[in-house]
Amino acid sequence: MSSGAQTIPLPQPQPSNGVSADVVVAGLPIPPIERIRIFSARQWEEFVLEWADSLRDTYGRVDRCGGAGDMGRDVVAFDTSDNTVWDNYQCKHYKDALTPSAIWVELGKLVYYTRRNEYTYPRRYVFVAPQGAGTTLSNLLRKPEKLKAQLFENWDKHCRTGVTSTEVVDLDDTLRLYIDGLNFSIFEAIPPLQLIDQHAKTRWYATRFGGGLPARPALEPPPATLADHEVNYVRELLDAYGDHLKCQIGTVEDLTSHGDVHGHFNDSRLEFYSAESLRVFSRDTLPPGAFEHLQDEIHSGIRDEFRGVHADGYRRVMAVVKTARLLPITDHALKERLSQLDRGGICHQLANDKKVRWIK
Repeated sequence: MSSGAQTIPLPQPQPSNGVSADVVVAGLPIPPIERIRIFSARQWEEFVLEWADSLRDTYGRVDRCGGAGDMGRDVVAFDTSDNTVWDNYQCKHYKDALTPSAIWVELGKLVYYTRRNEYTYPRRYVFVAPQGAGTTLSNLLRKPEKLKAQLFENWDKHCRTGVTSTEVVDLDDTLRLYIDGLNFSIFEAIPPLQLIDQHAKTRWYATRFGGGLPARPALEPPPATLADHEVNYVRELLDAYGDHLKCQIGTVEDLTSHGDVHGHFNDSRLEFYSAESLRVFSRDTLPPGAFEHLQDEIHSGIRDEFRGVHADGYRRVMAVVKTARLLPITDHALKERLSQLDRGGICHQLANDKKVRWIK
């Protein structure tokens, strides 16, 4: 190195405030508002369909029509009280906020297909986009007559050959008269933050955006009176107790003179109701099938113990439930919300579904 050369210092390690293991494995979390912007068009339609699940009190049925032959409909939702009344959620996954030029062909399709009686005119027509509607479009959607007038102005440029590939749709006097009779106050756009906030209340949010599951509600004690949906597992328990005591146990009242098994019965009901509450929790926070998959996993784990040799049915119940409590549940979405009570309760659910029998 020459004496006049300039040295460049090597970068030095910087003090760290600590990095969590999750960040090292998965990287920094992506906020939902940013994540929706990198969805594919298909993922965006699926997200909107999931979001509609938050409106289940309003809609009796929600369908995804997106794709070839959708006739300008992406996600359609039918009113709970009248299935002839429907709303259309039109999905637009663009990198920028929606402008008026993005909607003319969609309005043209609505005009064209309702005029042909392919479907009825919707109650609401909502544009759904990850960047929302821009200022110009937002202002225009609040002025129905101006929106209609601008559709006329833009018909030849955007709709005449853009509505369908099978024909040219000229804006003749008859079509103009039909459009004049349509209600243009049905059009609106939903802000993306509102979508995310409402989607967070659905069973799809955790698997779509991560962040873990919410806390479970406190467990309510079982009702004093047996419910109809308890019949099968209760009968299985009574038969198991009878096998152990070598006597007939016909009803729950027959257990009052047998302290040990009576206490076990009360514990078993608590376990059953705990598992039932987990079923409801899973229904509200995870996609369909998650809880049933957990039941299958526990069923697989107890099968050998269930098939083993036991002194009587009561001993089989206790051995199987003990095995269930020790099973390593390491890769299920509910694992952080699964209690020891739930594990025993799932065994009783399996008995309730007649997948296990305590007496051979």
